[in-house]
Amino acid sequence: MNLELTEEQVALRDTVRRFLAEKAPISGHVRQLLDDPSGIDDAVWQGLASLGTTGLLVPEEYGGVGMTMVEAGIVAEELGAGLHPGPWLSSAVAATRMLTRTGAGKAAAGILAGIADGTTMATVGGLGDIRATAVQHDGARLRGEIVAVPDAAAAGVLLILAEYRDGTGLFAAQANSTGISVTPERGIDQTRKRFRVGLDDVAADLLATPSPRDIAAVVDDVLIAMAADALGAARAVMQLAIEYAKVRRQFGQAIGSFQAIQHLCVDMYETVELARSGVIHALWAADAAPDERHPSALRAKAFAGRLATVGDTAIQVFGGIGYTWEHDAHLYLKRLLSWSEFLGGPDRYLTELGASVAHPEPTRGRT
Repeated sequence: MNLELTEEQVALRDTVRRFLAEKAPISGHVRQLLDDPSGIDDAVWQGLASLGTTGLLVPEEYGGVGMTMVEAGIVAEELGAGLHPGPWLSSAVAATRMLTRTGAGKAAAGILAGIADGTTMATVGGLGDIRATAVQHDGARLRGEIVAVPDAAAAGVLLILAEYRDGTGLFAAQANSTGISVTPERGIDQTRKRFRVGLDDVAADLLATPSPRDIAAVVDDVLIAMAADALGAARAVMQLAIEYAKVRRQFGQAIGSFQAIQHLCVDMYETVELARSGVIHALWAADAAPDERHPSALRAKAFAGRLATVGDTAIQVFGGIGYTWEHDAHLYLKRLLSWSEFLGGPDRYLTELGASVAHPEPTRGRT
C-alpha cells in the first residue's frame, strides 16, 4: 500500500478542488441548494462528469475510466470539503459498485454508460435492513417501502434490493414509473438528501441475484467512500478554525496564542490525521485486499463519532459566530453528524469490531 499520491492522483485532486472552488462554492452553490430536494445544479453536475469523476469506477468497456476506490476516495474527500450536495456518492460509487460487484454489468450496460457520462443518475435502495418484495406478475413487480434512500429525487434510475424467491434480487426501476412515491425525510444535514420510497406494484427489471457477500462488499465500499467524504469535511472545518485562530484577536493578541485554543487545534489535527490513515488503508483494501476490506470499513465507521467531534471542537474555536446560520461551521458539523449516524451509529460497529478481535475468523474476508 502506497500512502503517497501519484502525480496523476494529485492532478485529479487539484482539478476537482479547483473546479468546486470556482463553480460550486459553499456561498454561491451549496447554500442555494440546501432546500432543493435534488441537490443538483445541471451545469455543475455536467462539469463533474466532464472531469471524468462520475465514471471513475465504471469499467472502461462501459465508457468509464476504470479506476479504483483510491481515486474515488480522492474525489469524495474534495466533495466533502466543499459540502457538495449532489448525488455523486449515490450514483458514481454506490450504484456503480452495486452493478459491478453483483455481476450485473452486461444487463445494466446502458445504466453504467449513462452514469459514466453523467446523463444518468442512479441510487441504491435497500442497503439497510428494510427491503422491498419482488413478485412475478407480468414481469417483476416491486412492493413495499424503503427508508433513508439517498438522492432518490435526483435519480433517474432506482436500483432496488428486494426479497426475491429464496434470496435477494437486484432490480432496476425508472424513477418516473407508475407506483413509485418519493417522500423527503428530515435530517440534520441539509446537504444530504434522504427519502422514503414507496413501491406499489412497480415494474422493474431483474439485473442480478446477489449473494449476501456481494451486498456486504457494496456496503463496505459505501461506508469507505462516506468516510473519505467525512474526512474532507473534517479537514476543511479544521483549517477554517485554525485560520480564524490566527487572526481573531482578544486582549491584544491572536487567540491562537492561547494555550486552550492551541490544545483544541491539536486535538482536531490529531483526530483528522488518525482518520486519514484509516481511510487511506480502507480505500486501498476495497480493491486490493478483500480480506482487509471489511475490518477496515468497520474501523472507519467505528471512528465516525470521534471524527464528528472535529466539527464540534471547531465551533468552540469560533465561539459565538460558529453557531450562526451565516457561518459555514455548522454545516460542516451537520455533515459529520450525518456520517456518524449513516447505516447505524458507531456503537454497532464498535461492537462488531470488538467481537472480530476477540474471536477472529480466518476466513472472514469477503470477495
